[in-house]
Amino acid sequence: MTFNDLNLTTPLLNVLEELEYLTPTPIQSKAFSVIMSGRDLIGIAQTGTGKTFAYLLPILRQHTYSEQRHPRVLIVVPTRELVIQVVGEIEKLTKYINIRYAGVYGGTNINTQKQLVYNGLDILVATPGRLLDLNLTGVLRLKNIQKFIIDEVDEMLNLGFRPALISIMELLPEKRQNLMFSATLTPEVSKIISDFFDFPNTIEIAPHGTPLEQIIQKAYRVPNYFTKVNMLFYLLTTNMEMNKVLVFTGTKKLADRLFEDLTTKNIPLLGVIHSNKSQNNRIHTIQQFENGEIKVLIATDLISRGLDITDITHVINFDMPEVAADYIHRIGRTGRADKAGTAISFINDVELVYQQAIETLMKKTIPMEKMPSEVEVSTIFSLEEKPIPFDKNYVKVNKNKESKGAFHEKLEKNKKVNLGGLAKKKKREKRFR
Repeated sequence: MTFNDLNLTTPLLNVLEELEYLTPTPIQSKAFSVIMSGRDLIGIAQTGTGKTFAYLLPILRQHTYSEQRHPRVLIVVPTRELVIQVVGEIEKLTKYINIRYAGVYGGTNINTQKQLVYNGLDILVATPGRLLDLNLTGVLRLKNIQKFIIDEVDEMLNLGFRPALISIMELLPEKRQNLMFSATLTPEVSKIISDFFDFPNTIEIAPHGTPLEQIIQKAYRVPNYFTKVNMLFYLLTTNMEMNKVLVFTGTKKLADRLFEDLTTKNIPLLGVIHSNKSQNNRIHTIQQFENGEIKVLIATDLISRGLDITDITHVINFDMPEVAADYIHRIGRTGRADKAGTAISFINDVELVYQQAIETLMKKTIPMEKMPSEVEVSTIFSLEEKPIPFDKNYVKVNKNKESKGAFHEKLEKNKKVNLGGLAKKKKREKRFR
């Protein structure tokens, strides 16, 4: 099948040809007719299989010119970075189409975004919080929404957006088309579907938790943080195929510490990104990584969802994620668009239970390899890795064997009885005369 078989308009076919997109992915080809029919849709497909185009192409195919001010299509995504990416995809596809669109998210001036909405939109891409903020101002009305798309819905629920999503859906008109896309399907997602979707058509390209086949997975048993740093340094300096490397850590604090340690070791073209960085810093860092100005990017799970950064050769799990589905999203940053990729995991004793959960989800094991002998194994554990002594006896033991503890004979001077002062002594003598 080619894009010509999808009954797309000439402007869309022309732009796809310019972008050198020749054939639709399975999720794109299977979702197209369902979306065109107006039915609700649940699309489950692995990361990197073109889910964004899967809903944008039929939406743009059905687009008709309108001068009404309020948007007819609403796309909700979990992060600011994903808003920017979806808006960028719309920009690519609408080169020859007259359509109004914008992205709104928190952390920026709301007045600028109020003006964008007031000027009139056909498609609005938003994070849940800023969408509700704009609605409360009165400048944004959702009564004309015909198509409602939730992208990366499981991540949205993981981030605690369930109340916001429910509030949004209660503001939308009852008669609308609901589209939901994700790489994983969780019980919370199923609850949202049953409560708000009308007999949706579910398209599952691969079973829940199935990683892309072109991603080579392997892992090393690495005992602690400092050994992990040594192992990462070894790989970065000896493997010439590591041209664009994304390193995932479990926390923002650890990401910053790893950045400092690798900087000390003179790793070039190094960057770090997490939610404590400013919005401008995050956008600039992603652009630098995309353009090759940064070769190694240390990140939290902030960018493990949805973001399409081209030609990432390796994903390294410096820490194993506690949620098994997050592993699928992490390694899905490589091996995109049918290109090969490699995912490497460092696993310590505590993380073995996470490994087991991930392998159960994938229904396959992660091949283990022996750590190279050149890597120095550290015997020092970081503060976070040191065990907490819950069973420690804090009662001091008296090492003096002759001691009788609290039960001992008083000294002679302490045996005296306090009979009072001189005045009381004279009073007692007078009484007994």
